[in-house]
Amino acid sequence: MPDAVVIGAGPNGLVAANLLADAGWSVEVLEEQPEPGGGVRHDRGVDPDFVNDLFSSFYPLAAASPVLAGLRLQDHGLRWSHAPRVLAHPLPDGRCAVLDRRIDTTAASLDAFHPGDGAAWRSLHEVWERLRPDILDALFTPFPPLKATTRLALRLRGAGGLRLARTLVLPVRRMGDEEFGGEGGRLLLAGSALHADLAPDAAGSGGFGWLMSMLGQTYGFPVPLGGAGALTAALVHRLRSRGGVLRCGRRVGRILVRDGRAVGVRTADGDTVAARRAVLADVSVPALYGELLEPEHLPSQLLADLRRFQWDFATFKVDWALDGPVPWRAERAAQAGTVHLADGLDELTRFAAQIAMAQVPDRPFALFGQMTTSDASRSPRGTESAWAYTHVPHHVRSDAGDEGLTGTWDDRERNVMADRVERQVERFAPGFRSLIRARRVLAPPTLQELDANLWGGAINGGTTALHQQLVFRPVPGTGRPETPVRGLYLASAGAHPGGGVHGAPGANAARAALRRHRAPGLSRMQRVLARRDRIGDEPGPDRTSPASPAP
Repeated sequence: MPDAVVIGAGPNGLVAANLLADAGWSVEVLEEQPEPGGGVRHDRGVDPDFVNDLFSSFYPLAAASPVLAGLRLQDHGLRWSHAPRVLAHPLPDGRCAVLDRRIDTTAASLDAFHPGDGAAWRSLHEVWERLRPDILDALFTPFPPLKATTRLALRLRGAGGLRLARTLVLPVRRMGDEEFGGEGGRLLLAGSALHADLAPDAAGSGGFGWLMSMLGQTYGFPVPLGGAGALTAALVHRLRSRGGVLRCGRRVGRILVRDGRAVGVRTADGDTVAARRAVLADVSVPALYGELLEPEHLPSQLLADLRRFQWDFATFKVDWALDGPVPWRAERAAQAGTVHLADGLDELTRFAAQIAMAQVPDRPFALFGQMTTSDASRSPRGTESAWAYTHVPHHVRSDAGDEGLTGTWDDRERNVMADRVERQVERFAPGFRSLIRARRVLAPPTLQELDANLWGGAINGGTTALHQQLVFRPVPGTGRPETPVRGLYLASAGAHPGGGVHGAPGANAARAALRRHRAPGLSRMQRVLARRDRIGDEPGPDRTSPASPAP
């Protein structure tokens, strides 16, 4: 009987399992899919000569994460690679805003849109550099992060206090108007906000766009050398080197509860796996509370709150094998790993409004990934492994285009939408479609089939909007990994701090489980410290400085 059973071998589940194994626990990880990784996998399914990431590709949060830095995955084969430039937002007229790890390059790009905008970007970056240690500390530790919040409040006072706090909760459209005279800086912030499901006019989208932009400025948007699955392979290798067990093709159908405590799981094929100390669930919040647990084990208020749980936008993705580099009209986009495709801020707002009205966007905002530009091993020399994803409503009422898309995502609808995405790319890169050797379409149902946590193609474990963050994540409460069932911990992106590949939800769940079994044998003073630890005052060696950008 293992000390802990971890449900799900996504990055959070594997991080949790590694930390428990480091503490001397025996751990068994059960994964539904035939391979581990969750949303961090790659394959050669588009063309045998091309590596394509199935889901996520670029990992600024992984580069910044003290959780992953502490695991020293470089000792287990992980290597990072960078595109020459981090991100580009071209416009059809050939102008292009560029985010580069060299701040002089970023600033010069924005000055080309409006003189003085480079200095405005430097000012935002100076604030980031002043606040960065405590922002990352607060982001990657359990909620509420008391020490980090206290230090951050003191630093905020020195950086402008309430005025700065006001700026960070602004909608990104308003923030861009206040900070920049031209369109370039506004586009970098607004496009970055839409990496989540934050529309340009949503409260807090300015702070999120600023955070993602500054992460890119400092750490870049690195990719694992050889494919996204290299990050998973390093986590699995590390776990097994410490005696952890991983079993794939084992779907968990029920969490077993006895006397109010989780005591193990039952798999879909009827096997029981008992857990001596804890069960950690790297699964979506609706799956945990709505499928894996019997309702009698949960408070009625939680079940009522669960009906108000909101997913982030659905996702539609297309992978390509291209016979040559993308022929961008704006030449500076050719060296960027990530390219944002929208004809200005108004088009971003229009796109988000169409989704809010449950319409399939007619001109989809696309995040475009140039993977061979980022990692030359992804495809033969002179070619490009590429992808783009956009967002669509979960429940479609109408098609903003004239092609009758209904959201059934059958073969016809998948191909119609993929063509629509390609036409959007073609607007910025004439001749793009003539380079396509092969493509693969991943509609929302396909994404969910490949990873059950991506319900309807939602990639962040729930909305990033303010009403489902901090003490409101996943439902109003403490924002902690503990659940109403003793010995059961939420270890997925549904928990604080949310989506992205950084390992924090898994680490928080593992540490909560370890604290639970460490405290009873301690002295009175140690129990006092443990109680303080449980509300977020995490001491000691798990607090490492953020990883430096890979060379």
